Amino acid sequence: MPQLGFATPLGFLTLVEKDDFLTQSAWGAAAEAPASVLGTALLHRAKGQILDYLAGRLRAFDLPLAPAGSVYQRRLWRALQEIPFGETRSYGMIAHQLDSGPRAVGQACGRNPLPLLVPCHRVLAAGGKLGGYSGGNGLATKRHLLQLEGVCCFT
Repeated sequence: MPQLGFATPLGFLTLVEKDDFLTQSAWGAAAEAPASVLGTALLHRAKGQILDYLAGRLRAFDLPLAPAGSVYQRRLWRALQEIPFGETRSYGMIAHQLDSGPRAVGQACGRNPLPLLVPCHRVLAAGGKLGGYSGGNGLATKRHLLQLEGVCCFT
């Protein structure tokens, strides 16, 4: 599968593409891949959008995504993509929307294969507490992304 790794202000990020869809983004070093499969047009477009977002020049991604997961997880990840830039929801609010439980929402957020592109950083625990974050450097990354989007009043 084609992949592209690159440096961001939050660390090294690797994107993976399959059948013209982004399927995974992972913080850390890129896996080995033949040079011939690195750097497709989609991967470079995604890199540009991610760097523009992290520089404060982009508010919404326009990329084809196909994260692999259960029916519930994919449904939750679609709901996360509906949270506007600069806004947050609580695990409980998302759970209510999906007729689920907050713990299931948190677990599905933790399994998000496209953190940043599927904005699980916009989901907070009750009372505006940060909750968790599995991407990058954990809560430091989540805090940075929320501040980048102008979100205040989280603890």
